[in-house]
Amino acid sequence: MKFVTNGMLGKLTRWLRMLGQDVEYSRSLDDKKLIEMAKTQRRILLTRDLKLYQQAMMHGVNAVLVEASTGPEKLADLARRFNFNLEIDVAVSRCPKCNTKIRFVPKDMVIDKVPKTTSTYYNEFWECPNCGQVYWRGAHWKRIEKTLREAREVLRKQ
Repeated sequence: MKFVTNGMLGKLTRWLRMLGQDVEYSRSLDDKKLIEMAKTQRRILLTRDLKLYQQAMMHGVNAVLVEASTGPEKLADLARRFNFNLEIDVAVSRCPKCNTKIRFVPKDMVIDKVPKTTSTYYNEFWECPNCGQVYWRGAHWKRIEKTLREAREVLRKQ
């Protein structure tokens, strides 16, 4: 599955990429170009913009109007609709910033790219081969897991 999102769904885009979904994101493309991208690249258009959603549907583009209000609800709705897991598997995760698949890297390859305290406490690192962003399961990981737990709970109740 491949998605395209507009500027209203930046946070959701990052979550979907972490979950391994291929998501193109644009804050600058107008509606016509977003619809064209969805059509030519065979992507599902995700938007909160009713007008854009209606235009996409009129042009034969597979589109979803994202109506849920919270992050966990949005993730649960999309996971139900498109049957993907609400678990992060770093083997398939994509860079939240640029959508490139991240890869495991030895600690010594990124030691100069992370804070000293990070390299002291963490040993597993992933890097985006495109933008160079380095990732690790730091203190923020508890918040990530909490959000995904909430999304799974919403999904169970649907």
